[in-house]
Amino acid sequence: MKKLRIGFLSTAGIGRKNWKAIFHSGNAVVAAVASREVKTSRQFIKECQSQFAFATVPRALGSYEELLAAPEIDAVYIPLPTGLRKAWVLRAAAAGKHVVCEKPCAVSAADLGKMIAACARYRVQFMDGVMFMHSPRLVKARRILDDGKSTGAIRRIASAFSFCGAGSFFRDNIRTNGALEPAGCLGDLGWYCIRYSLWAMDWKLPRTVTGKIISQSAATGGRLPAPTDFSGELIYDGGVSAGFYCSFRAWFQQWATVGGEKGYLRLADFVHPFDSREPVMEVNRKEIRVKDPRRKSAAPVLDPMEFGHATAQDTRMWRNFAKQAASGRLNKDWPMWALKTQQVLDACHEAARRGCTVKL
Repeated sequence: MKKLRIGFLSTAGIGRKNWKAIFHSGNAVVAAVASREVKTSRQFIKECQSQFAFATVPRALGSYEELLAAPEIDAVYIPLPTGLRKAWVLRAAAAGKHVVCEKPCAVSAADLGKMIAACARYRVQFMDGVMFMHSPRLVKARRILDDGKSTGAIRRIASAFSFCGAGSFFRDNIRTNGALEPAGCLGDLGWYCIRYSLWAMDWKLPRTVTGKIISQSAATGGRLPAPTDFSGELIYDGGVSAGFYCSFRAWFQQWATVGGEKGYLRLADFVHPFDSREPVMEVNRKEIRVKDPRRKSAAPVLDPMEFGHATAQDTRMWRNFAKQAASGRLNKDWPMWALKTQQVLDACHEAARRGCTVKL
């Protein structure tokens, strides 16, 4: 079977996790890595190959342009800073390359709309890198929310995703530089909270949103400020509401709860399952495990939260992407999910900056 040949457009650290997932996907390979300097690409490949070695060593390239021009590349993975993504997605689409884009996908929904339109025009697939969307746990959770009896009609959604940045994080990390990442923690972490709320609401957009920048990074050394603590509130027709908190200043948490008229569904780990082989849900005080049918051994795993193994959600994401690309058809849901997430994120950010309620 021909495997999807993927090029990495950047040597960003998150690429290491995706390298492993692609390695275990079974239907995709990393075929090239591009950086601004070829020696950086070579070092990245050397380190990744030492742990998860593809049969053919990926090519090391010294420019992004060279990667997009390479005929042996079918798709590109773009983990560049948000402020740089639009231009490279447009160029990738024009070059006929399928696109996996890290989140937040763009600086604005208007920019993302142009990126998605370009991918559609050139008949290439667009998908954002939200891995939990490809977990079988989400399929089971959807059935529970829709069965009419476990939770009943949704009334409230609440979520939080945070970690506490240490050392030089607030001085050096691009996620706290508003010039490259204008949405800060809202884009890096809030994207997941907003996505989960939209998923729970069957992709209905809220009627209004509000937001609050609780803290932001300092504008020093040519860096612009970016949110580092953020809370948002989404109000739907019928009185349904969704609130979220995201932060670079609070201890690690990643929980989400959907409360209904008859019960609730809670995930203590909605972004990255604490047990990546048998993720857990709580429904009305009852624990439900989503067992992995491929797992043959009941032996304990050294790192239950491990990324990138054969049935992990990130591996499933790449496997699904490669299958879609091979089908010759475009999945229209994936770009729709990204665009709606961006629209709500933009509205929350605008509401916070202006101190007002924004209508969608």
